[in-house]
Amino acid sequence: MATFRKYGRGWQARVRRRGYPDQTKSFPTKLEAERWARTIESEMDRCEFVSRKDAVQSIFGDVIQRYMETITPKKRGHVEETFRLKATLRHSIAKLSMANLTPQAVAGYRDDRLRTCKANTVIRDLAVLSSIINHAKREWGIVIPNPVEMIRKPSMPPGRDRVLSETEEARLLNALEPTGRRNTIMQPLVIIAIETAMRRGELLSLQWENVHLDRRILFLPMTKNGLSRYVPLSSRAIETFGSLPRSQDDGRVFAINTAAMEAAFLKAVRRAELGNLHFHDLRHTGASRMAKKLPNVIELASVTGHTSLQMLRRYYHPKAEELALKLG
Repeated sequence: MATFRKYGRGWQARVRRRGYPDQTKSFPTKLEAERWARTIESEMDRCEFVSRKDAVQSIFGDVIQRYMETITPKKRGHVEETFRLKATLRHSIAKLSMANLTPQAVAGYRDDRLRTCKANTVIRDLAVLSSIINHAKREWGIVIPNPVEMIRKPSMPPGRDRVLSETEEARLLNALEPTGRRNTIMQPLVIIAIETAMRRGELLSLQWENVHLDRRILFLPMTKNGLSRYVPLSSRAIETFGSLPRSQDDGRVFAINTAAMEAAFLKAVRRAELGNLHFHDLRHTGASRMAKKLPNVIELASVTGHTSLQMLRRYYHPKAEELALKLG
């Protein structure tokens, strides 16, 4: 049942219904109050009513902060996600209430980010925001339609297909020769990256206890897709591992952090004049070379750690000339 009373210069509507918390809201005119009350009662009649009180009172920035403190630390990619969320907190969208988090507001955030970031970065930003809103809806009782699901996402750019030729590899390794103040770890790190097609994170977290040269394998207890896997080692990889000193600090094979590694790699790329080569392109290179030796897709995927053929195709780049030779 709805009741109305004069409240200052406006009118307050109150809807009471058994099984629901009382709903109150103030309006400039009685007509607006009556319309709102009819809408609420109609939703209750259809069992579709959801209280928006928490959504009105909750600020999106506070919800992001809560998520960043309670949920993000449990993720393997918590460092990157923390940086991403801190950047979002500096945007004006964080000042909106959850009730005012409309598709238009999210679209404005998307467009602002596209002015300074690439499309794939913005796509990941939106995915994190969508996860936060869904979590708040399921776990914290802040019920709103997810506006991220209602907007157009940026078009995903085509995947990179940069693969090192043997000549370019020689130039890169020459630029990584440990002379002067160059890091002695970088050259063997690049060789292992190419020979195993491992991800950057897998390489930098690799422990000596998981390297078994006698069995020609290494073990990755946790990978990007949440699964463990064994990686077979080529003769060149075994020789490279054998030349590395054993770290006495934390047991890692490559005792270097991500920032230092990326900086050293970028300098080497510039010295070797290899254009826009990325470290991740070494994984493309390794997978493409392995494909020549392991034509069985299942075997190749077990080495690279891909869980779907679609993802593996992004890393496997056979040359048309080579396929023509196979055709005869």
